[in-house]
Amino acid sequence: MTPLEKVEALYEELVAWYGEGKDREVRAASKLLMIALLELKEHDRRGWQGLVEDYVRMLNEDPERFRRLIEANHGKSKRSDTDTGHLEDLIA
Repeated sequence: MTPLEKVEALYEELVAWYGEGKDREVRAASKLLMIALLELKEHDRRGWQGLVEDYVRMLNEDPERFRRLIEANHGKSKRSDTDTGHLEDLIA
């Protein structure tokens, strides 16, 4: 399971956790975005905002290109074939 696939699985788990709550998909996505923004700021103090703005601009102006970028990141796992793909693997 690739890192992107793991994030998508975590997103689905968050959506399910919200049950039948209002705007559960948006709430789950916003939780992941909050964590991602904090990590970007912590590890790339100078260029993180420009990177986020580039992705947002691409999503608004060329959503098909953005979709291709996401799909390109669904490549093969760098781990061995013994990767179980369980959500427990997310904790590292």
